[in-house]
Amino acid sequence: MSFAPIFPGTVSASGRPATLGVMGGGQLGRMFVHAAQRLGFFTAVLDPDPDSPAGRVSHHHIQTGYSDASGLAQLARLCAAVTTEFENVPAGALQLLAAQRPVAPGAAAVAIAQDRIQEKSHFVACAGVSGVRCAPYAVIETPEQLPAVPADLLPGILKTARMGYDGKGQVRVKDAAELAAAWAGLGGVPCVLEKLLPLQAECSVIVARGWDGRVVSFSPQRNVHIDGILAVTLAYEGNMPPALAQRAQLATESIANRIGYVGVLCVEFFLIDDGSEHGALVVNEMAPRPHNSGHYTMDACDASQFDLQVHAMAGLSLPRPRQHSPAIMLNLLGDLWFDAAGQPRTPDWQAVLALPGVHLHLYGKSEARIDRKMGHLTLTGVDVAGVTSVARQAAHILGLDVLDFLR
Repeated sequence: MSFAPIFPGTVSASGRPATLGVMGGGQLGRMFVHAAQRLGFFTAVLDPDPDSPAGRVSHHHIQTGYSDASGLAQLARLCAAVTTEFENVPAGALQLLAAQRPVAPGAAAVAIAQDRIQEKSHFVACAGVSGVRCAPYAVIETPEQLPAVPADLLPGILKTARMGYDGKGQVRVKDAAELAAAWAGLGGVPCVLEKLLPLQAECSVIVARGWDGRVVSFSPQRNVHIDGILAVTLAYEGNMPPALAQRAQLATESIANRIGYVGVLCVEFFLIDDGSEHGALVVNEMAPRPHNSGHYTMDACDASQFDLQVHAMAGLSLPRPRQHSPAIMLNLLGDLWFDAAGQPRTPDWQAVLALPGVHLHLYGKSEARIDRKMGHLTLTGVDVAGVTSVARQAAHILGLDVLDFLR
């Protein structure tokens, strides 16, 4: 599909600057809104939460459910194009919007990311081009499929096909008995069992693809997860072997191209020990939106993942982003707002902000909760050693248990 670009400063018949819409009002929507507004666009957010981070900073906040017909009609009237900030927006709602306005990414791409079974099939189809395969797996949708699971897939990780994120909807299982119990514990919903692999590291690649098929990408970033939640992102040259980094980029582009993707896409990979010098890549999952691991791009690159999201959906040219500084990102969860006794406290921002190369991003959430993503801290500098040193200082001040990963 192609259409005339929606240029910054364009004024509609009503006299209002061109408006870009986003389904979802969380922190990713908030950062998209800021990027669009910097270019002079008006913005509209559809989210049922009256206190949503993106809704609080947008020109328009449509407070309805994601499938509400009147809310979707209002969004279509206001906006020249629409995107999404999370993958669990109903695909049907995106289809309805797409009948009236350009929607990027489209419903078909989002539907693949919503269902691990479809997602695995897509990765398998791309493996012939990219050379990067997903972990061996089995689909479990009925009780009869449990006894047929190959023994060599155990031990493994049982994941719900839908709605799992940040470690939720996932259970490690060692044998057939644990598998059956875990599947029952998850409610007997469709699941994917993935073989447990010898994991060395995790990484992700963020690409942007335009309506014209042009693709640009950021270099792979290396990630550290704790209890299934991203804790640290290492974004600098040498964070992983160059040959594997190139393969990860090519695989991500292949995954985007095969479905004619438009927008920003993140694909996560595992680096496993296969006996070779540097290990091998295995594709894990994809997110049809900007990603937590790409937040460093706002401070370390001349175009952020959110800038590219705006460019892609509006049909503007996609600049090839350049990283000007090595960077480390630390996620800030709601745990930091409580002391050891569980009493509320304020993190020591005074000490953190006194450090060089510190960029604090708080998401405007009114209530801190354990494991809730409240913000992130990006550290930049002239060299990796300096950035790592400051990251260690910041982590120590805040009490983040990540020092072992900052060496």
